[in-house]
Amino acid sequence: MTNPGLTAMQLPDMNLLPALDALLREGSVTGAAVRMNVSPSAMSRTLGRLRRVLGDPLLAPAGRGLTLTPRAVELRPQVEAALAGALAALRPAEPLDIASVERNFTLRTNDAFAVVVGPALTERVAREAPGIRLRFLPEGDEDPADLRDDVDLDIGHLPGLPHDVRSAPLARHRYVAVCRAGAPHADEPLTVERFAALPHITVTRRGRLHGVVDDRLAGLGLRRHVLATVPSHATACFLALSSDALALVAAPVAAHAARVMPLVVRDVPLSLPDVRTGMAWHVRLDDDPAHRWLRDAVAEADRGPVSDPR
Repeated sequence: MTNPGLTAMQLPDMNLLPALDALLREGSVTGAAVRMNVSPSAMSRTLGRLRRVLGDPLLAPAGRGLTLTPRAVELRPQVEAALAGALAALRPAEPLDIASVERNFTLRTNDAFAVVVGPALTERVAREAPGIRLRFLPEGDEDPADLRDDVDLDIGHLPGLPHDVRSAPLARHRYVAVCRAGAPHADEPLTVERFAALPHITVTRRGRLHGVVDDRLAGLGLRRHVLATVPSHATACFLALSSDALALVAAPVAAHAARVMPLVVRDVPLSLPDVRTGMAWHVRLDDDPAHRWLRDAVAEADRGPVSDPR
């Protein structure tokens, strides 16, 4: 192991290592020169440098030839191992065999992604990469610095990322409303006036009672009543099951919820901005093959199979 106290100026010339290996293997200057494809005189000069660096002659006269000194014999397995390790470190990475990867990945995201995309993602991991374990963390007070140490992939709304964080957009989704199947208004046309008159359940992590929907309605001279704000899409859907309120959620969440709950999906009669999400990761993981596989798996899971109900 390299002494951490050594500076680059104090390190020996690492180009001497292959020559030393050749000399120790061949036990002669001529044989080492052939192995290294250099002239005997050049190898003889290299041997002189090695003797000065190591403080040992390495090869000593023995009859008409040369023999390894005790120090050279002692060095031989160390040099072979060091050269093999250096060559392995400099060799291009082998093609990824994701099925043999043993690794934990931490993903930070909201419940909508975990509920809708999580099943497809975990199914693919179980099928293709059984040695990978996914650790989902909830959104909270996000700090991009977490991507440097604790979080492998941040998924959600990603404003203001630092220069050492990479990102990629995910699918864009529209907002829809869900209500319980037996609600009095479940089968009625949902005009903008009717939409504003019904109680609403909104999803916001910070408990905000005013948002873009209120701004759009105000532009039409309308105002809505927010019955409750909740921090998760799943909670909003469950509350809609026990009231006559509309729960405003992303379309994939609504499609998934309507498949497992007695909910009706309604188009919102307003022009609202799409739900835009992305994934972010630290630059150190940009070219990591296993992390790249994970990013591809997340993007594919986000594109389907749950469709946007229209």
